Amino acid sequence: MNRPVVVGVDGSPASLVAAAHAAQAAAQRFRPLHLVHGYLHPLGYGVPINPYDVGLPEPSEEARKMLDETAADLRGRWPGLTVEARQVAGGPGATLVEESRRAELVVVGSRGLGGFAGLLLGSVSTQVAGHAQCPVLVVRPTDRPVPAAGPVLVGVDGSELAELAVGHAAEEAARRGVPLLLAHVVPPDAPSADDSAGDVGTADRLLTETAEAVRRRHPELAVSTRALSAAKPAQALVEASADAALVVVGSRGRGGFAGLLLGSVSQALVQHAQCPVLVAHPDAHAG
Repeated sequence: MNRPVVVGVDGSPASLVAAAHAAQAAAQRFRPLHLVHGYLHPLGYGVPINPYDVGLPEPSEEARKMLDETAADLRGRWPGLTVEARQVAGGPGATLVEESRRAELVVVGSRGLGGFAGLLLGSVSTQVAGHAQCPVLVVRPTDRPVPAAGPVLVGVDGSELAELAVGHAAEEAARRGVPLLLAHVVPPDAPSADDSAGDVGTADRLLTETAEAVRRRHPELAVSTRALSAAKPAQALVEASADAALVVVGSRGRGGFAGLLLGSVSQALVQHAQCPVLVAHPDAHAG
């Protein structure tokens, strides 16, 4: 099955930037691109007021025109890319989560139309990043260019989901032809690397072992490691993301509550990273 790259488009500047990132991702993966507009407001706007009227509103001509223009623009910028566009009677978040069941990748902007200005990430992006059943690319920020030649950054902590994130990060770096940077965060007061039992010594071993495993699978890939010193892992990774083209996180790392679909570090990066964030979910399509 040739699973598509799916992107939510609502006409907002953030969603149009996300559509361009999605087109690039689809071209790199040799996959079709699907532009999807969920036209029922997540709070119910657009739903018939009369409770006895069970019919759904029709797709709008304005949205159809917006989708057609976006598709035409992307076909012109990525010749040969197959682009489909459609409206779906559903809330944007729920629509994209459903689309993720059949997608290779779902792409969302960091904030679309509506919402509160104080929210760094829109409710749709949060919902999709937490609940999708395939990897999710959250495109942020939209107010400055991303260094295209920067490395793909991924945090390493020895957890199963961190290993999943490393695998996705390595594939993405190889696909883009950029280096992979493996990072592990240690406390500022950690024992020195000379103390093999200390945090820094443990970090060095973890980074070395992870880098060797990546090089075995991707011998052509330039892999570097970095131990970051910070009281909080999220703070260090957000700062490191300033020089990255992409940061990859797992849907949940060590610690936290089982009910949380995104761990605290992943949530912080999705909210505050200075480059796009790829949330690596376990492959629901496997088997």
